[in-house]
Amino acid sequence: MKAEAEPVNEAGEASRDEISTHEMNKGISILDLILRTVAAAGTFGSAIAMGTTNETLTVFPQFTQVRAEYDDHPSFKFFMIANSIVCGYLALSVPLSIFHIIRTAAKKSRILLLVFDLVMLTLVTAGASSATAIVYLAHKGNTSANWFAFCQLFDSFCERISGSLIGSFAAAVSLMLVIITSAVALSRS
Repeated sequence: MKAEAEPVNEAGEASRDEISTHEMNKGISILDLILRTVAAAGTFGSAIAMGTTNETLTVFPQFTQVRAEYDDHPSFKFFMIANSIVCGYLALSVPLSIFHIIRTAAKKSRILLLVFDLVMLTLVTAGASSATAIVYLAHKGNTSANWFAFCQLFDSFCERISGSLIGSFAAAVSLMLVIITSAVALSRS
């Protein structure tokens, strides 16, 4: 007996492509959720580290206490507020990201998230950049403006504010990857 060849069904091929697109979008949505969680953790840690940063130094000749706090500098206040806003947004966007895992074909909500992700990326980058400028001055000083490098005195304060910048820039990179994954998911659907 001669075996018959299996009939080629174009509808079957289309459904296999549809399944692979569905599975790919589901994987992208899971990656999106993980990156959002990483970004939220980075902004949360940065805001907490900056908000709780202070150091008191006693000057011995006169026994005067000098205190350094994050709210002494407007850039640090902006940094903490920006990271808090972005962290709140990311926490509120997690349910929508979970929705995208379930409904991978949702386009309008992905576009909405993409726009807000761009705005939040801009905000966290602006906050981190403004704080970076002050941290640089704190470490290096500026001789032409007669600003001394006060990190030579306030070691603990400068270590914490520098550490909070790392978390914020890590969150910015995570948000960039979230935007890329969202764009890929939109182009595939």
